[in-house]
Amino acid sequence: MANTENTETSAKSSGGENLREDAIEIQKKARTFLSRLLDIREDTDRESTVEAVQKDISFKGHNAWILIFSIFVASIGLNVSSTAVVIGAMLISPLMGPIVGVGMSVAINDVDTLKRSFVNLGIMVGLSVLTATIYFFISPVKNETPELVARTYPTILDVLVAIFGGLALIVAKTKKGTIASVILGVAIATALMPPLCTVGYGLANAKWQFSLGAIYLFSINAVFIALSTFVVCKLLGFPLVKYANSKRRKRTAQIASTVAIIVMIPSVILFVKLLREQVFQSKAVEFIENTVRYTGAETLKYDSDFKEKTIDVYMIGNTVPLATIATWQERMGEIEALKQSELVIHQGNDQTQDINRLSTELRSGILEDLYVKNQEVLADKDKRINLLESELSKYRGDAFSFSNLSREAKINYENIEEIGYSNLITTNFQKQDTIPTFTVTWNSKLRNSELAAEQDKFQKWMKVRLNLDTLSIKNVR
Repeated sequence: MANTENTETSAKSSGGENLREDAIEIQKKARTFLSRLLDIREDTDRESTVEAVQKDISFKGHNAWILIFSIFVASIGLNVSSTAVVIGAMLISPLMGPIVGVGMSVAINDVDTLKRSFVNLGIMVGLSVLTATIYFFISPVKNETPELVARTYPTILDVLVAIFGGLALIVAKTKKGTIASVILGVAIATALMPPLCTVGYGLANAKWQFSLGAIYLFSINAVFIALSTFVVCKLLGFPLVKYANSKRRKRTAQIASTVAIIVMIPSVILFVKLLREQVFQSKAVEFIENTVRYTGAETLKYDSDFKEKTIDVYMIGNTVPLATIATWQERMGEIEALKQSELVIHQGNDQTQDINRLSTELRSGILEDLYVKNQEVLADKDKRINLLESELSKYRGDAFSFSNLSREAKINYENIEEIGYSNLITTNFQKQDTIPTFTVTWNSKLRNSELAAEQDKFQKWMKVRLNLDTLSIKNVR
C-alpha cells in the first residue's frame, strides 16, 4: 500500500515538473518570436539614415517652394474648417527635416548638424508663419473656425500624435534600402502645420492669444518629435561622432545635449499633466453617467474642473437627499483619478420651482438659447413683412402718394385734364393677377400726332416712376 502511494506521489511530481518545463519552453519560444518580429537592429542602416536626415535638413530651392504652397493649402483648409483640405496640405509638406535633425544630432553628438538643424528650423518657422500671415491678411474670411480654435492649446492627443509620428518616421528612415518619402511626414505635419498656420492667423488679425497658444503647441510638438528621434537613435546604437584633438567641440556638444535635455524636461512634465487632466475628465464623465442617478430626478448638465478639483452636476426633479449625495461622494473617492475632488449637486428644493432655482449659468444659457431662437424667428418674420409691404406698395394707391403722383404728372404733361387710378383684377381661369390701371383724360384740342406722342411718353414715364413692368393706361379725349 505504501509503495502504491509513493508511486502516485512520484507520478504527480513528475507531471508537475513536465508542466513547468512546457511552460518555460512556451515562454522561450514566445520571447524568440516577439524578438524576431519586433527587432529592427539587424535591418538598420545607420550610415544611410544619417545621410538621409542630413539631406532633409536644408530648406532652400524646391523644399522652400513646397513648404510655401503646402502652408497656403493648409491655411485655406483651416480658414474654411475643411479637414480634408488640411490633410491634403500635409501630404506635400516637408516640415519634418530640421526637427528630426535636432533629435539625431543630439543623440550622436554631432555639433555641426545640430547648428544647421536649428538654423533651418528657424527658417522653416519664419517662412511658414510669414506665408500664413499673408494669406489670412488678404483673406476675406476672418471667422474663428473650429479647426483654428483647436490649434490654440496643447492636448494629450496632439502630444501623442507628435510622439508616435516621430517614432514612425525615424524608424522608417533607419530601414535598409528605404528612403522615407514625404508621405511618412504626414503624422508630423499633423502636429506642426496647423499650429504654424494658426500663428499666422493670429498675427494677421491681431489676435495675440491665438498666436501665443499656437506657437506654444508647435514648440511642444516639435520637442516631442525630436525626443522620439533621440530615443530611437540611442536604442539602435547610432555611433557617436568623434572629434580628433578637439576638446572644445566635445564640450560644445555636451552643452548642447544638456540644453536639449533641459528643454525636454518641462515637456515631459506637461505631458504627464495633460494625461492626468484627460484621465480626470473621462473618469468624471464615466462617474456621472454610471453613479449620479436618482429616481424622479434628471441630470441637465455637468461640468468638471481639473484645476479646482470640482465636479458640478445640475439636476431637476425630485430633491436628492443629502445621504445619497454623501454616498456618491464616497464612491467618487474610491476612483483614483477623482480622489480629493468635490462633488457639487445643484438642485431645487421644490419640484415646481426647479427651473427658477437653477444656477445663474444654466438659466442664462437657456435664456440665451431662447433669445437667439426668438431673434431668428423675428428676423425672418420682419423680412417677410418687408417683402409683402414692398410688393403691396406697388399696387396700393393711398391718397398721399396718388396726390404726389398726379401733381408730378400735371407738371410734366400740362395737356392732362384728369387722371384716375384703380387696381384691375384679371384672370384667365388658371392664374389671377392685379394690374395697376390709370385713366387719363387729355386736352381735346391736341392734334392726333401730338396726342400719340404724349401718350407714349407718359406711359414710359409712369413705368420708370413706379418701377413697374406691367401697368395699364386708358387714354380718354
